[in-house]
Amino acid sequence: MPIYEFKCQGCGGQFEKIAKIEESPDCPECGSSEVEKLVTFSATVSTTRTRSKSVAGARARTSEVKKEQDRAHEEYRRKHIDDHH
Repeated sequence: MPIYEFKCQGCGGQFEKIAKIEESPDCPECGSSEVEKLVTFSATVSTTRTRSKSVAGARARTSEVKKEQDRAHEEYRRKHIDDHH
């Protein structure tokens, strides 16, 4: 079941609730049954294509971080050898 956002007509409070499409829960603040389901939009739509793009982007970022860490480690190693020889 999806999470819906509701607004109470009695007290004006807003709340989220996991509900069926046809369900209209009572307000948790004042107990009123006069609630309005608000229209909300999902921030992210996940599909095989978007997941693949996200994974590819994450791998590319991870690869860049790893390269930078390797460069920093090599520089540290060289300085350490120079300082101790």
